[in-house]
Amino acid sequence: MMTDTSPLALAQALIRCPSVTPEEGGALSLLAGLLSEAGFAVERPIFSAEGTPAIENLYARFGTGAPYLLFAGHTDVVPTGAEAQWTHGPFAGNIADGQLYGRGAVDMKGGIACMLSAALTFLKARGDDFSGSIGFLITGDEEGPAINGTVKLLDWARARGERFDHCLLGEPTNPTTLGEMIKIGRRGSLTGTLTVHGRQGHVAYPHRAENPIPGLLRLASVLIADPLDGGTAHFDASNLEFTTIDVGNPATNVIPASAKAVFNIRFNDTWTADSLGAEIRGRLEAAAGNAVRFSLDLQPSNAPAFLTEPDRFVDLVTDAIKAETGLRPQLSTTGGTSDARFIKDACPVIEFGLVGETMHQVDERVAVADLERLTAIYGRVLEAYFPS
Repeated sequence: MMTDTSPLALAQALIRCPSVTPEEGGALSLLAGLLSEAGFAVERPIFSAEGTPAIENLYARFGTGAPYLLFAGHTDVVPTGAEAQWTHGPFAGNIADGQLYGRGAVDMKGGIACMLSAALTFLKARGDDFSGSIGFLITGDEEGPAINGTVKLLDWARARGERFDHCLLGEPTNPTTLGEMIKIGRRGSLTGTLTVHGRQGHVAYPHRAENPIPGLLRLASVLIADPLDGGTAHFDASNLEFTTIDVGNPATNVIPASAKAVFNIRFNDTWTADSLGAEIRGRLEAAAGNAVRFSLDLQPSNAPAFLTEPDRFVDLVTDAIKAETGLRPQLSTTGGTSDARFIKDACPVIEFGLVGETMHQVDERVAVADLERLTAIYGRVLEAYFPS
């Protein structure tokens, strides 16, 4: 068992576990051993679903009383890409020029290492003078389909009677400098496929065919002509982006039978997935009239827009960041989705972690000094959340 529980040592040990989704890679086993030795009750439920890989998860709790502060995150990482392009091995955990290199250094094994180091230090110092609860909810499925991870782990915990007061998710939230940004919410995500139906034929005989491409261009233009909204108090305006257009036609002398366009919308709290889908369909029907035959397929969305209203917990974390870094973080809802979209249904959740500049990149890395500062911030959060 590890005796060095500094954030650097823990981050190195976690990086050396090749836990590319859906592989556990030894990362959860490492955490389970350390948490168990510190007195946490640890369980490792495995969830599965047809067509998806089975995923191992970890839930650990110290204490039985209230309040209950939950730390959350994921040990799975994205693939390394071409390993030959890395300056240091992606699973070596090497240090160079004050930087720790490795897949997951930022997203988010480094954050988990800081959470764990801070919690172990806090509990060792507090001793028996602690009546609340500290928990860890860690999945191996955040970078994958996110079906057998946090969402099911929360349901599992809820069925056992577990109730949380607040959650701090350690995703990398800072754009360039530690202390810049807390995420207090996330935009929703909705993906759709627009298909315009025509009739295949020879280009020399257009009267015998029906070209779907002009109709697709017409409908696509309507979807981006007017803004969906103007943004809200805590959210930017929703944006619709086309990500692919395809007619599947290798011939230059054939009018295709259909044309498709796929789009993704990142939406704010003006909308739900249902209301936004109705808005998109309404715009398309008005533009198509009787001239364009189309179908719209909207994928089921498990990513709603949500906001954790600024409150005493947000202030507590903000004060801890400012005390350690001198910066007052921006309260943001920018970026993509995270597992906070599931946790929000269990308790108020905010996100604060490392600097995300190199996440998912070759030579992903984190400043060793940032690991130490983030651990100190989490330590301040624990001291303020559980006053002696």
